[in-house]
Amino acid sequence: MIKLTGYIDVPADRLAAVSEALPKHIALTRAEAGCLSFEVTPDASHTGRFQVSELFVDRTAFDAHQSRTKMSDWAKTTDGIPRTYQIEDLTE
Repeated sequence: MIKLTGYIDVPADRLAAVSEALPKHIALTRAEAGCLSFEVTPDASHTGRFQVSELFVDRTAFDAHQSRTKMSDWAKTTDGIPRTYQIEDLTE
């Protein structure tokens, strides 16, 4: 399994657009083959920060997710926004 955890820090001037695009991004990701869980939630203690937690069955499913999102509306909406992620291979 591949696990991604971390956060995305959304600037105040882009918060409305990101918040509007987020439900579709979540729905599309959860519908992907191999997605076990996908959560993106606002951080109560840090305005504009969203905590991200993803779990995919294997590297192939995770890589497919990464490829799909690079071409998505989500990628356009969040282009240039800082992300801090850690990716773990839980099968090693």
